[in-house]
Amino acid sequence: MDERLYNQIWGMFEDLARSVAAYRSACSFAESRLEQELDQALADPRNRLGSAADAARAAARDRHAALVTQARAALDRDLAQLTAESEVVEPALPPAFARWDSPVWQGHHAPQEPPMAVRLGDLHLPEVLDLRIPMVVRLPLERGLWIDSGPSSYAWQADPGREYGRRELGSALTEGPPDEAVLGRLALDTAVAVAARLLAAHPVGDFALQVIDPGGTAAPALAPLLETGALREPPAPGAQGVARTLEALIRRVDLVQMAVRNRAADSLPPDVDTAQQLLIVHDFPHGFDDRAVNQLRYLADEGPAVGVHLLIVADRAQSQEYGPVLDPLWRSLLRLTPVPDAHLADPWVGHAWTYEPALAPQGSPIVRQVLTRLAQARPAGRH
Repeated sequence: MDERLYNQIWGMFEDLARSVAAYRSACSFAESRLEQELDQALADPRNRLGSAADAARAAARDRHAALVTQARAALDRDLAQLTAESEVVEPALPPAFARWDSPVWQGHHAPQEPPMAVRLGDLHLPEVLDLRIPMVVRLPLERGLWIDSGPSSYAWQADPGREYGRRELGSALTEGPPDEAVLGRLALDTAVAVAARLLAAHPVGDFALQVIDPGGTAAPALAPLLETGALREPPAPGAQGVARTLEALIRRVDLVQMAVRNRAADSLPPDVDTAQQLLIVHDFPHGFDDRAVNQLRYLADEGPAVGVHLLIVADRAQSQEYGPVLDPLWRSLLRLTPVPDAHLADPWVGHAWTYEPALAPQGSPIVRQVLTRLAQARPAGRH
């Protein structure tokens, strides 16, 4: 069933991409033909004035309007079908695919097997603001995630009437882009929501969290993870905490790689946690020296194949001092944003899709409730 739903979601995505591409192509053709016909009407100096010229221009504009109307009608027919399909699919989605406000989370229990994919947000196009396509990605994650907290990264257009703006930004919504503090808070909320979803999607004990937060500024956002035991201990502070966490994970990666190559998984030391690991790095590159940066790049390259995944919360502008050294790292990560932003391109027609993060409704306790139920499902004495 999950495979069928996954395929249906991406089938809807492809159908919407093709429908909007056809609409844009038709509108482009109509604009091009209108320009040609107007140029022809003005080409002969004798016909530039008078009722005949006015009639020719009016006829050209009428033909343009008719083509655009016809194209929009075709798009609306496709949208009606896709909307009806979405209204059936969305309520049927399992927790790993579902929105945080879905009823399936109310009775959620840890699964016996990990899912094939997980939802990271929603996608939509400007012609179709009301239709959201779930953004689901395969597990285990092949790429790390980067939640971009940099205010300079967004071509923000304030729209106070949008549901997302009212729900997520609340009183912080202004006439311009959200400030750095608001984006930082939303980026951390997004990271916690992603971590909670990954934990909830895996059997108890099969997925674990590590956090790097040298300055300790992420503590309020991490509270649901710490208080429910989803995060075993607070992040170690300072550069020493960064080094200790990275070295432990690199040791795990190296040992598991050797065990896999030699088909000797049973020979791993007892202190090596074989659960998949998600490392949340907050405020990168604060607290990182050159050695730590290279270690993080190593984890980004080698970690996913042996179950160590990255989720970096950072403003890329803060790492400009490293120059092009970090470019391969940023390119290796899937960029997500804490506010709606049109930055994801599809491989079929190249649309710029607007991504919206999968956050719980403002004030909803659902994430903490899910984490609490997971804590209750853990055997006594086991994290």
